Amino acid sequence: MTGRDFIITGLQPWDIPIGSNAIDIAREIAVDNRVLYVNSALDQMTIFRNQPKPDTQQRLDVYRKKKEPLRQLSDSLWVLDFPFSVWSVNEFPDGFFFDFFNKRNNKKIFDYVKKVAAGLHFKDVIHFIDNDIYRSFYSKEFLKPSLSVYYRRDNLQPFAYWKKHVGRLEPLLIGKSDLVVCNSPQLADFARPFNPKSWDIGQGVDLSAYDPGLKFETPPEIAAISEPRIGYIGDINSLRLDADLIYELAKSKPGYSFVMIGREDKLFAGHALHNLGNVHFLGSIPKSMVPTYMSALQICLNPQLVNEITIGNYPRKVDEYLALGKPVIATKTATMELFRDHSYLCTSVAGYQAAVEDALVNNSAEKTRQRILFAQSHSWKNNVNQLFKCIGESLT
Repeated sequence: MTGRDFIITGLQPWDIPIGSNAIDIAREIAVDNRVLYVNSALDQMTIFRNQPKPDTQQRLDVYRKKKEPLRQLSDSLWVLDFPFSVWSVNEFPDGFFFDFFNKRNNKKIFDYVKKVAAGLHFKDVIHFIDNDIYRSFYSKEFLKPSLSVYYRRDNLQPFAYWKKHVGRLEPLLIGKSDLVVCNSPQLADFARPFNPKSWDIGQGVDLSAYDPGLKFETPPEIAAISEPRIGYIGDINSLRLDADLIYELAKSKPGYSFVMIGREDKLFAGHALHNLGNVHFLGSIPKSMVPTYMSALQICLNPQLVNEITIGNYPRKVDEYLALGKPVIATKTATMELFRDHSYLCTSVAGYQAAVEDALVNNSAEKTRQRILFAQSHSWKNNVNQLFKCIGESLT
C-alpha cells in the first residue's frame, strides 16, 4: 500500500521510553505513506497532580505553550500534541455522565486533529486506533475517516484503571469499527463476536539491535556472576510474572545463577527471591543495552503467570531472545504456542527444571540457527504488510 494518508491515535505516546507497537507500526507505514501520529491528550488530573515523566514532558511543554504542537520527524511522518487539556472522566460512574463528558473530549480532540490534518492536505484518511478506547471512541463520528481500524494489542479489561468503563465500551468500539486487527489469535477471538472483520495480523519486532553476528562485550556486573546464567529481562511485574515459580526453580538449582534485569514492583521487591544467594537482581538498564546483557545469558526465561492479562499477550521479548539464538524456557499459554517449535513450554516447576537441564545439554548450532530464522520472520515489514492486506480487502 502506497500513497495513503494515515492518522494514528496512540494510547502510548511517541515519547514513551519503552517499546511501542503503534510507534513501530507508524514508522513502517510511513515508509510509503504519510502518517500523523496523535499523542493522547492530557487530562487535568495528569497535569496538576502528577510529576512530569518522560512520556508526559513533551505534552506538558506543548500545553504550556513552550513548544509547538506539531513535530515533523521525516518527509512523511508527523507527531501531534495538544495545546489544551481534556476532562478527567475515568472516575465518573459508568453511563450517561461518563459518555457525555467523554464525547465532549472526543469532539475537542478530533476537531483539532481535523484542522491539523487539513493543513497537511491529508485526504481519504485511514484512522488507526491503538487500543485507545476512551479518547477515540467517537472518532468515527467526528473524524469521518474513509476507514476506521481498531488495533487490539492488549486486553485492558482486567486492569484496575480500565475496569469501570472498558467492559461496556470496548465491544461497542469494536462493533462500529470498519476493521479490527489484533496481535494474537486470542485477542482476535474476543473481538470476532462483536465484529466479523476481526483478524490476527501477528506481531512485529525490531530486531536490528539483536544481530547475532555482532560482538557483545559482557558487562562487568554480569561477568562477576558465575555461569550458567539463566535470566529474564523486562518489567518485573507480579501481574505478569510468577515470582513463586522463579523462587522454586532457583532454589532447586543452587549451582546455577538466576539473573533478573528490570524494574521490580512491590511484590518482587519484598519477595523471598532476594534471600537466595544464586538470584541476582540488577535493576533497570537502558534499552540500548538490552542485547548486550541478553547475550551474556545461557538461557532466557519468560515465566508468566497464566491469567486474563497474559493468556493472549504476545511476548515481544521472546522474539528478542530467539533473535540472539538463545534457548528459551517459558510458561505455556495460548499465544506461546506460536513458539512451540523453538522454545520449551512448561506448565510446572518440574517442567522448568527439566527444561533447564535439557537446554544446557542439548543446544546446537542448528537449533540456534533455526531460532534466529524464526525470530527474523517477525519483522515489522511483514506485520504491516498483513495490516495492509486486511485494509485492502476492507476497502474493496
